[in-house]
Amino acid sequence: MPAPSNPEPLSIVEVQRRVDRELDRLAPLLDGLGALFADAGHELHLVGGPVRDAMLGRSHTDLDFTTSAPPEVTERLLKRWGDALWDMGRDFGTIGARRGDWMVEVTTYRSETYDPASRNPVVAYGDTLAGDLGRRDFTVNAMAVSVPGRGFEDPYGGIVDLAHQVLRTPGRPEDSFGDDPLRMLRAARFAAQLGFTVAPEVVAAMTAMAERITIISAERVRDELVKLICAPYPRLGLTLLVDTGLAALVLPELPALQLERDEHHRHKDVYEHTLTVLEQAIDLEPRLSADGGPDFVSRFAALMHDVGKPRTRRLLDDGTVTFHHHDVVGAKLTTKRMKALRFSNDEIAAVSQLVELHLRFHGYGSGEWTDSAVRRYVRDAGDQLARLHVLTRADCTTRNQRKADRLRRTYDDLEARIERLSEEEELASLRPDLDGNQIMEILGVGPGREVGEAYRFLLELRLDRGPLDEDAAREALLAWWAERLST
Repeated sequence: MPAPSNPEPLSIVEVQRRVDRELDRLAPLLDGLGALFADAGHELHLVGGPVRDAMLGRSHTDLDFTTSAPPEVTERLLKRWGDALWDMGRDFGTIGARRGDWMVEVTTYRSETYDPASRNPVVAYGDTLAGDLGRRDFTVNAMAVSVPGRGFEDPYGGIVDLAHQVLRTPGRPEDSFGDDPLRMLRAARFAAQLGFTVAPEVVAAMTAMAERITIISAERVRDELVKLICAPYPRLGLTLLVDTGLAALVLPELPALQLERDEHHRHKDVYEHTLTVLEQAIDLEPRLSADGGPDFVSRFAALMHDVGKPRTRRLLDDGTVTFHHHDVVGAKLTTKRMKALRFSNDEIAAVSQLVELHLRFHGYGSGEWTDSAVRRYVRDAGDQLARLHVLTRADCTTRNQRKADRLRRTYDDLEARIERLSEEEELASLRPDLDGNQIMEILGVGPGREVGEAYRFLLELRLDRGPLDEDAAREALLAWWAERLST
């Protein structure tokens, strides 16, 4: 989805009206929970994202609160209120509970700071709401509503910044990012999620302090990147990361795509092309699921599909630019980066496979592939075939409309052939025409390496010739075996 252009400021009156509507909807939960804490002598405030999103007209069933109560008191109160309780965030002062469809997390007033050599925050509890709001990342997240009572607290002008769709920090951005460097990535993430502009002084601080992101753990960086990439406007966040120098530290393959163009401009701007491919992949997400996305694997594959180009770029004597084998090199770079960011093995395998296969379609020409080649395309894509369709289509970014139409029609033809062969041959579960037991019986051998070799031979035969009856498969297997024994 393209980033919003020149968004109109929201009316403060309309913002307040939206909040009132949302608080009316939440009243049965807020009033009861607020009374529970008040009776115990403690303050409770709805805070952060739920307040911000209420102003944007968005509803939540997951709610965040802050309280004057210490964690052990919060735990005791929530046990009386909820159907289930969890305390995985106890070290950060957070206790969670569920009641019906509602999920709440209640956190003791706190402040966080980072030791310059530490990768994790040091948590200190506070004693005032103002102090708690002051340590939050952005003014639009530093608003609170007291419960019960609905008193609105906005000490840092978050409602004005939200109305003007601007991200600012409650205090000096240098202090905020010094306390928690991850907030620099969160600025990019919120820009991508909300479509907001980041204030110039915040951008300046991000640029000056980018190196400080290196103290943050890979897992926390990964989680912010995933949220950014799965947001409605990822181009906004990614551009901010590149422009401030943060991307060079957390995802260096992206700014590396800003290649110097040759003097005759005979190749595309790879960086801009990549962002366009990402946006086009997002537009195609309805092909992957009924709800239309977001699908992180296909989006990240689109972002990484050309990262092998800087390593493989060659400028020939005639001025031609080539990127031979950038698909293979890119897959290796993708695997390395995703491992560094602590992604799961399944995610790494899926994204890297798509990067390696993203050029395969271009050998299809005008439909010259044999059925054997089509079967191999399906076999190599495996369970990533639907995502490969999305990536390949998204990668067609030519401005030549006639060429674009031709590429689209050609890929339509390939997909139609895949569907036809799938119906005829069950391509999704390609197997040899004989199983392992049949192979051992025909060849008179027991389990071992020979059976695996025979199985692979029959699979290649299946790909080349399509389904065979048992007699034909048996004859081919015996001929292969005889030739193998004679060499």
